Amino acid sequence: MQSTAILVFANSSSEELLHKPVRNGEILFDTLTKNTLKTVQKTELPYFHFTEKEQMGNSFGERFTNALNTVFNKGFDKVIAIGNDSPQLRTSHLKEAVSALRSQKTVVGPSLDGGFYLIGLHKSNFDPVFFQQLPWRRFNLLSSLLRKLTNKNCAVYRLQVLNDLDTVDDIKRLCAFTRSISTSLRKILTSFLFIKKNTDAFFIENFSSVFVLHPYNKGSPFLFHF
Repeated sequence: MQSTAILVFANSSSEELLHKPVRNGEILFDTLTKNTLKTVQKTELPYFHFTEKEQMGNSFGERFTNALNTVFNKGFDKVIAIGNDSPQLRTSHLKEAVSALRSQKTVVGPSLDGGFYLIGLHKSNFDPVFFQQLPWRRFNLLSSLLRKLTNKNCAVYRLQVLNDLDTVDDIKRLCAFTRSISTSLRKILTSFLFIKKNTDAFFIENFSSVFVLHPYNKGSPFLFHF
């Protein structure tokens, strides 16, 4: 039996729209999740997709911790947890995480915003209280996580730094890396950067953008909102 499982912690598109009122958001969220699941399936590892229906708890920290506990309790010794908001994530990143876990390392995939897009954990050193107390939705999430892991004498393996999708600037950066994301997703993201009015295209900066706190995003505190 496999000793490692993958946890995809991502809400349904309908739930995301309640908290992320983004133009054409349902198409975007569905595409992000489908791309993530395809990437996960290529590893041939067991995986579990936790939407809002499977999540339990009042805060993000509680829901995420409970989801990890649930997967561990299914008999797995190691769990790799990801969201759906890192389109650059590849199967190779997941396999690299599996290899590091087998070497008894805790795995972290840092994101540019100060959070993380992936974490790989061992059941033997998983501490639910420790996880719930992390500063979720804040820019010091990654540094706090690494500091606490170091204090627990955990050997940490860092994956490549990737972009998370949280702001319009994130979309711009991702669209510039054409080879790192699928063509279908790139087209959807590009549509967010331009709005046609009277057959003319205008940059989204010509319209109001309000950034709000979003309690459902694992490593990223802000959200593009327009």
